[in-house]
Amino acid sequence: MIPDRRRATALLGQGGSIFVTLFGLLILTFVIGRIMPSDPVRAIVGEDATRQVYETVYRQLGLDRPVWEQFLFYVRDVFTLDFGTSIRTGQPVLTDILRVLPATIELATFAILFGAVVGIPLGVLAAVHKDRWQDHLIRVFSLMGHSMPIFWTGMIGLLVFYAWLGWVGGSGRMDQFYIGLVPERTNFLLIDSALAGEWDVFRSAINHILLPAALLGYSSSAYITRMTRSFMLDQINQEYITTARVKGLSNRQTIWRHAFGNIRVQLVTIVALAYGALLEGAVLIETVFAWPGFGSYLTANLLIGDMNAVMTCVLVVGLIFIGLNVISDILYRVFDPRTGS
Repeated sequence: MIPDRRRATALLGQGGSIFVTLFGLLILTFVIGRIMPSDPVRAIVGEDATRQVYETVYRQLGLDRPVWEQFLFYVRDVFTLDFGTSIRTGQPVLTDILRVLPATIELATFAILFGAVVGIPLGVLAAVHKDRWQDHLIRVFSLMGHSMPIFWTGMIGLLVFYAWLGWVGGSGRMDQFYIGLVPERTNFLLIDSALAGEWDVFRSAINHILLPAALLGYSSSAYITRMTRSFMLDQINQEYITTARVKGLSNRQTIWRHAFGNIRVQLVTIVALAYGALLEGAVLIETVFAWPGFGSYLTANLLIGDMNAVMTCVLVVGLIFIGLNVISDILYRVFDPRTGS
């Protein structure tokens, strides 16, 4: 009875925290839309519109109402999934987001898989060989990944691996020849091409995503490596590790079963944060590779002052991090059931 009550209290507290965070996010996006220097009315009617036309659109947008009333209407629109129309595309913003976000999710997912698969073992290896040549080499590798500008590595990667060696595809999500061959069911190109049985398109998509995902993943792996090394060093210095070694456990069992097992929950947070950062921070790599994703969409609309699109993009980024936090909490309970009691 008591554990059930504690679990219910924890779930209620988590739900309250999500609600407060979401409400704060709504306030933040609303304020951003009001303090931006661009004039949303001018962005719609143009610079040559008459005063009468300007005032008509001004009233239609509800900008003549008190701020608190504008906020209530904004909250209503958000909960009814009405984010307005994009000035740049002429399409509902939600339609645009559902079209471009899958491209970034595909790119970020490949990148975080690369970053975790590379970064976590390297972090463990660096901790085990602290202050030896392996540790120094891995730390240099991480420092380079963290320090090199992603747009520079993107251009160098295109020059070497695409133009020179021809190992990967160039810009875009697939070869120009295949554009329009796959029905857009989910807007995830890999999924849609597989569902349609267009395996040439699927291979082309894989060929194009490998380089940008690897470069993004390298940048992410640098962060994951450093954090894994730090967590592992803290565990290796604990008394239970010494006890395990005295009992005759092999070094592999001591490191991977005991020390690494105790940092899995911490790594969930690190990987989730890195994934969220990739989703919101892929702007430069998308620009270099002409990747039609969320970052490119946000940048293009920000440059012309399309506030409906910009506010929605900021809201989506916030919702992504809220969702990742919820998923992290679920994974905490999977890796360490004690967190749910």
